[in-house]
Amino acid sequence: MDIVTLARIQFAMTTVFHFFFVPLSIGMAFVVAIMETLYVTKKDEVYKKMAKFWAQILLLSFAVGVVTGIIQEFQFGMNWSDYSRFVGDIFGAPLAVEALLAFFLESTFLGLWIFTWDRVKPAVHALFIWLVGFGSIMSAFWILVANSFMQHPTGYTINNGRAEMTDFGAVISNPQVWYEFSHVIAGAILTGGIVVAGLSAFQLLKKNQLSELTQKIYKKTVRVGLWVTLIGSASVLFAGDLQMKALVEDQPMKFAATEGLYENSGDPAAWTVVAWANEAKKERVFGIEIPYMLSILSYNAPEGAVKGMNEINKELTAKYGEGNYYPPVNTLFWSFRVMAGFGTLMLLVAIVGLIMTRKKKETLYKKNWLLWVLGLMTFAPFLANTSGWLITELGRYPWTVYGLFKIEDSVSPNVSVTSLLISNIIYFLLFAGLGAVMVYLVIRELKKGPEYVDHQQEADSKPSIDPFDGGAF
Repeated sequence: MDIVTLARIQFAMTTVFHFFFVPLSIGMAFVVAIMETLYVTKKDEVYKKMAKFWAQILLLSFAVGVVTGIIQEFQFGMNWSDYSRFVGDIFGAPLAVEALLAFFLESTFLGLWIFTWDRVKPAVHALFIWLVGFGSIMSAFWILVANSFMQHPTGYTINNGRAEMTDFGAVISNPQVWYEFSHVIAGAILTGGIVVAGLSAFQLLKKNQLSELTQKIYKKTVRVGLWVTLIGSASVLFAGDLQMKALVEDQPMKFAATEGLYENSGDPAAWTVVAWANEAKKERVFGIEIPYMLSILSYNAPEGAVKGMNEINKELTAKYGEGNYYPPVNTLFWSFRVMAGFGTLMLLVAIVGLIMTRKKKETLYKKNWLLWVLGLMTFAPFLANTSGWLITELGRYPWTVYGLFKIEDSVSPNVSVTSLLISNIIYFLLFAGLGAVMVYLVIRELKKGPEYVDHQQEADSKPSIDPFDGGAF
């Protein structure tokens, strides 16, 4: 393999693994905040136990997310130094705000939340976890400001071969920021909701081994998780639709690739359900289409054509010079369908699940196969989130910064194939180890159950007895 390919593999590996935990942390903070707010408003101790229990999963995801984020930043300087020099002036401000303000806010209030149970008023304590959630959302916002510049550069000038910021307001108000931000946060909320509901469903499969209180906690968690999933999935479909419509004008090659269109669609445009492309010959091998649907999805009207990749490639060649501007079509085409398909599926699961967990008819808890379906949905948001980022990052090929800086110009000039192979292997083993530890610890917390958390915290809060103290005996 060549240096560019190995560097891209490393970037993909670190980004995908880190993004397993970013939406999980944001979503779990949101879910735990809702649970504690229900405790404050309803004065029901069950919700307090729920918040304490699911906070264990939040803390695990937060810890692993921090570690993987540090690794991701490290490999920017290691493998992408020319890229870092090019965008350093633009990225410096938002990433500094993210680290010094948003992450500081998030981590500070997380510490306060952990150590002030029963030491401050319940409403004040609940405010702490909401501030943790707000801090995590703001952290995501500033990172997405940087990423959005890569998708749609604004507020800059090119000076001595570098992009220099001329208008911070333009960088923040970049339309791409708000499309990405709304999409990512909605996806994070969805992730938190479906994960707690799915893990609770897995635990309810062995309800005969659970106490009545533990069953009650898991059942209430399923309800809360499904309501959050409903809100998140509906929001993510709406935000994703707006973002895809913006791509028609903003990044037409990415949009055409997600639809597998090599030739112009014609008017009205048909939407392709399934297809496969011969990327070498730049043509579609087969496809099943629904008439009018792509025009409706793109323009909210049963008319309107969509440009194909062959015509767009000619336009990009005329604008930027000779080159291959085709992204990996099959990967983008199927990634979009995985993302959209699982998003729709989770919305349907939330609606059906809420109907089947009503007080008058709790059908879901009585049928093991229904609990299995809900439990398996735990993995769905991770597949959807990963597919979404593949579209975002692979879709702007061959650019690191769209229209300004190409991938081949971004790699560090002093890295070698050997060093990249070694670091790729090390990172893979490290991520595999972190992932295994994370899964092990989550399973361990689930086996302990929500009642154990209170017992453990009560034991931890009792003062230890010094055996040399005169009053010890």
